[in-house]
Amino acid sequence: MKTTKVVLKSVAVLAATFALVACGAKEEKKDTAASSAETTMSSSAAESKAMVELKDGSYAAESAPDDRGYKIVHTITVKDGKITESKFDYEDKDGKMKSENEEYNKMMSDKAGVSAKEAIEKLNAELVEKQDVAAVEVVSGATHTSEDFKKSTEALLAAAAKGDTAKVTIDK
Repeated sequence: MKTTKVVLKSVAVLAATFALVACGAKEEKKDTAASSAETTMSSSAAESKAMVELKDGSYAAESAPDDRGYKIVHTITVKDGKITESKFDYEDKDGKMKSENEEYNKMMSDKAGVSAKEAIEKLNAELVEKQDVAAVEVVSGATHTSEDFKKSTEALLAAAAKGDTAKVTIDK
């Protein structure tokens, strides 16, 4: 009988210990979750602070012509610190835009499932909408165009942060 009481007390103590440990673990998880949320909020705040204020104006970028004779031409307009317009395209030696080349657009659409015109319109619209080049999604089937867009946009945003309206030359 005495042995049974000792065993029961031991089981009760053991059960109470497990319950306390489990409760402590739950509290620790809550604290970890809260800490993680605070870290996320602080990093978001840091990112927001890191976003540079853009100076109003029109900014232009251009590259040297590629092997096919097209150069990147990109302008953005900033008003009240926000991008209000983005005009990215490729221009040939005659001043004609790739997005307006019907033959090229048909060939690209048949091959990649998207035309240069569609990809360029999507990239320009997303930049104005999202105000963040990192948030602009790569257009499936137009990876090279998307990469060129991001590169020229980054150069333009750097100029806009300084208020430098001189044409930016970008490497292709």
